[in-house]
Amino acid sequence: MALSRRSRPSSINIWPGFVDALAQLLMVIIFILLVFTVGQFYLSGAVSDRDLEIKKLTQQLNQLTDMLSLEKRASDELRLNMATLGTQAQQASRDKDALATKLAQANADAQAQAQDLDRARDKLAAGDATIATLNANVVALRQQLDELAKALDLAQAQNKDQQVQIADLGSKLNLALAAKVEELAKYRSEFFGRLRQILGDRPDIRVVGDRFVFQSEVLFDPGMADFEAGARQKLEPVVSALKQIEAGIPPGINWILEVDGHTDPRPISTAQFKSNWELSTARAVSVVKFLIDQGIPAEHLAAAGFGEWQPLEKGSGEDAYRKNRRIELRLTQH
Repeated sequence: MALSRRSRPSSINIWPGFVDALAQLLMVIIFILLVFTVGQFYLSGAVSDRDLEIKKLTQQLNQLTDMLSLEKRASDELRLNMATLGTQAQQASRDKDALATKLAQANADAQAQAQDLDRARDKLAAGDATIATLNANVVALRQQLDELAKALDLAQAQNKDQQVQIADLGSKLNLALAAKVEELAKYRSEFFGRLRQILGDRPDIRVVGDRFVFQSEVLFDPGMADFEAGARQKLEPVVSALKQIEAGIPPGINWILEVDGHTDPRPISTAQFKSNWELSTARAVSVVKFLIDQGIPAEHLAAAGFGEWQPLEKGSGEDAYRKNRRIELRLTQH
């Protein structure tokens, strides 16, 4: 019993003190929170005011920027207007100078016209004198025209007589030419007649119109322009007949023995002859050279090549080709 009583006062109850301390700590915390809340409230108001101020400043800055842009555009327009006015002023100055130049030129022209007018008056006075002289000249010219008309009538009468004489001479000349043509035709007929007698009736030598025709095979090998072995003997009768006829042809008849070369239409292309033109011409020249060698005067000979373009026979058969490959002799007048 006594022991239990002694142990009770020795135990200490700290809970109330802890509660008090905790309450005080809580009150301090609440105070601090209250102070922080109040500070936060005032700080939020200050920040809001600052944002409003910034917005206002931004608006003012934008307004100032817009005003600055307007001022800049106005300044650019003003500069442009000033440049335009300067250009217009320069143009006006140039126009003024041009007008002054034109005015000076007009004054000079007016003075020149006045001088021209004075000269024109002088010329008019001189023209009156010239007119009087011209009238006198006209009278003299009329007299000369009358004399010329009389001379023209006389000349026309003489001209008629001369025309009659010319017509008479033309008729005589035509008759003389016709006589020479007839005479040459007579010798041509005699030449062909003698050739027919000498050569006889040979199928490779014939008369076609006014031409004596040799087939090319009589004188030349195929594709060649040099005489074949017996060509000269075959042409000797032609030379003999031509010499006999030549002796009887009067000197006034300018006759020509024309030698024409012809081929068939089949083309030729060799190192010597590139076409039928060359071959036909070369063959005609060979005959002419032979005739010259036999004593026929060169001034009475002519050579021509016609290629395949003057055929005697139409067609593509071998017989037509053979007849178209030919040398023609024609006695004509130059």
